[in-house]
Amino acid sequence: MTDESPTSSDATKDSSAPDAAAQSPVPTGHKVIQAYLRTLDASPGVYRMLDAQARVLYVGKARNLKARVSSYARPTGHTGRIMRMIDATASMMFLTTATETEALLLEQNLIKQLKPKYNVLLRDDKSFPNILVTKSHDYPMIKKHRGAKREKGAYYGPFASAGAVNRTLAQLQRVFQLRNCTDSMFETRTRPCLQYQIKRCTAPCVGYISKAEYAAQVGDAERYLSGKSTEIQEKLAAQMAEASEAMEFERAAALRDRIKAMTQVQTSQGINPRSVDEADIIALHLENGQACVQVFFIRAGQNWGNRDFYPRVGADVEAPEVLEAFIGQFYDGKEPPRQLILSHEIDNPDLMAAALTATLGRKVTLMVPQRGEKAELVEAAMRNARESLARKMAESATQAKLLRGVADAFGLDAPPERIEVYDNSHIQGAHAVGAMIVAGPEGMMKNQYRKFNIRGDNLTPGDDFGMMKEVLQRRFKRLLKEDPDRSKGTWPGLLLIDGGAGQVSAVRAIMDEMGVSDIPMVGVAKGIDRDLGKEEFHRTGQRPIALQRNDPVLYFIQRLRDEAHRFAIGTHRAKRSKAVSATPLDDVPGVGAARKRALLAHFGSAKAVGRANLADLKAVEGVSAALAQKVYDYFHDKG
Repeated sequence: MTDESPTSSDATKDSSAPDAAAQSPVPTGHKVIQAYLRTLDASPGVYRMLDAQARVLYVGKARNLKARVSSYARPTGHTGRIMRMIDATASMMFLTTATETEALLLEQNLIKQLKPKYNVLLRDDKSFPNILVTKSHDYPMIKKHRGAKREKGAYYGPFASAGAVNRTLAQLQRVFQLRNCTDSMFETRTRPCLQYQIKRCTAPCVGYISKAEYAAQVGDAERYLSGKSTEIQEKLAAQMAEASEAMEFERAAALRDRIKAMTQVQTSQGINPRSVDEADIIALHLENGQACVQVFFIRAGQNWGNRDFYPRVGADVEAPEVLEAFIGQFYDGKEPPRQLILSHEIDNPDLMAAALTATLGRKVTLMVPQRGEKAELVEAAMRNARESLARKMAESATQAKLLRGVADAFGLDAPPERIEVYDNSHIQGAHAVGAMIVAGPEGMMKNQYRKFNIRGDNLTPGDDFGMMKEVLQRRFKRLLKEDPDRSKGTWPGLLLIDGGAGQVSAVRAIMDEMGVSDIPMVGVAKGIDRDLGKEEFHRTGQRPIALQRNDPVLYFIQRLRDEAHRFAIGTHRAKRSKAVSATPLDDVPGVGAARKRALLAHFGSAKAVGRANLADLKAVEGVSAALAQKVYDYFHDKG
């Protein structure tokens, strides 16, 4: 990948481009774009269109940069969205690539990074969970895994959601009875846990099953997750018949229950296609300038769940553009399946297939089926997309009405596009955390939630005012630094504070200190008898007000406050739990999770590790002489 030297930096600095900085106002439009044509050639690459403030408006790819950019230089023949984009363009940036496939990959990476205004943008891009069968222990465990696949083991997925993984794990434990406890817990057990009592585990921790028998169960589970469920069921049925003939009725009943549980897994999966072994079914529904993409995950001939996505689109975009942008962004950083089964043709199917093949390292195909089972799968996904978008649009309409109600109730100039709600949680000042939740026109914006570990060493334990001051200062100092002109949509249109007049006055003073006193804020107090429904709302310099008990705006504010409270408490509990499980070994250089487990399993506690002599430390399996010396020195230097 190479930079094209005249245009690889901000185009306003290019000697061959118009001297936009010397003119006032900055020129924009198709004539600005036209001036770049004499510096471009027919190379493939990626282009960026920027406005007068150097904000990226659009990122695109091209097989031939000169030909692609020349299409924007024409004054007519564009859709309304493209015309608005051209009119706002003050400069351009270019990056040439060796191939068009490289350009496609770079384009999607830049779109995700820069989030340009005029691109189709995938907004929900979380990783998907997998089921992991570990391989680092004599008795492997089965568990949910999300993130990078660094741990040694066999991964099965992706699943559409954590709920889909949890349901499958629960059923698999009924069938195959594999352990789900951590290695450290496994090593310290002296008697079976509850999982054994309810027939979800065979208690390998206390030797109730041999290593060979457990390995056979693990093998069966992996074969099942690889799509060989019929083979496993036949094997269990044969074993049940043998046990029955031998009058081992208890064992036969246990095998019967396992077969029944496996049948329930298959039933709960719903769609289990006969002709599709590994594919993602991707269907798009467009309506009134909004889009929903439904994805069904088919692996090992089994349905591992579905998810809906709502990419940001314009009113005049077409299905091929939306679907191609979705696929490119969705699989950026994710492993694609061997086949994508689509509801619509995309503009560059061969190019996309080549890019995904390069990512996966094996052939990936794209198809739009017209008949047969695959077409039925696409129709099912289309129906889900259509129904999901209808629900989303209804919820958005309701949310817009609520935001208008908030503006009316609190005298705002316009419905707030972003409401931020703050809360603190602690126990007598210990493990104090602050929390911020965000709501907007599309409901709760969970990807915008933020946690704040309270750092103030000079705070009095339980000083809620001091904690709130620290949270707000950190939040708004960052906003002032990252978005001083308030153009990125990250500034709130309303602050909700849990508290009455005193809290509101204190927060107002904090905001005045930072020079952001123009943001409306409302304090939510419990009101008379601290009764739900009798809340009072406090604003600076105004008398408190109350809303009717049946007012939808009141219920909305209550939900926001309760969500902030839930998030703050959950954050506090996680911090407290982490602190409880922490040991001095966490601070010893060179002692990772595996060595920590080995030391605790050998000595029983961190205190015993600290009392151990050097020879005993060296005797621990996996602990080298050098590491033993570090551990010994750490505890003895501490006195």
